[in-house]
Amino acid sequence: MQYRVTVNGKVYDVTVELVGQAAQAAPAVAVAPVSIPVAVPAPVLHAPAPVAPVAATGDENIVSPFPGNIIDVLVKVGQSVKAGQCLVMLEAMKMENEIVATRDGVVKQTLVSKGTNVNTDDVLVVIG
Repeated sequence: MQYRVTVNGKVYDVTVELVGQAAQAAPAVAVAPVSIPVAVPAPVLHAPAPVAPVAATGDENIVSPFPGNIIDVLVKVGQSVKAGQCLVMLEAMKMENEIVATRDGVVKQTLVSKGTNVNTDDVLVVIG
């Protein structure tokens, strides 16, 4: 059987073939071409939450990009950190997410602990 399908304005000719016992029992049927509109959702991209710019000498808040549960805090107050270093592990939607330092600095505060539930934009760690 041949079908013509239109998806997002593009036309595709599709051939479908029955196999096995179903092919022997299936009667021949004439089918008119049908155009079926299909809505394809845009891909969901997860980007880090924007962080307000701060002066190089000021403190910087590291915030949660989405709601979740803190499964581990990997830094302590007074510890030096490098940009890109993992500070906190956040579980969201059954996935473990690394929350990283956005710049070099020293941890001034940790505002969460293991087991804490957080919302989007909650401050997790302050780097100075």
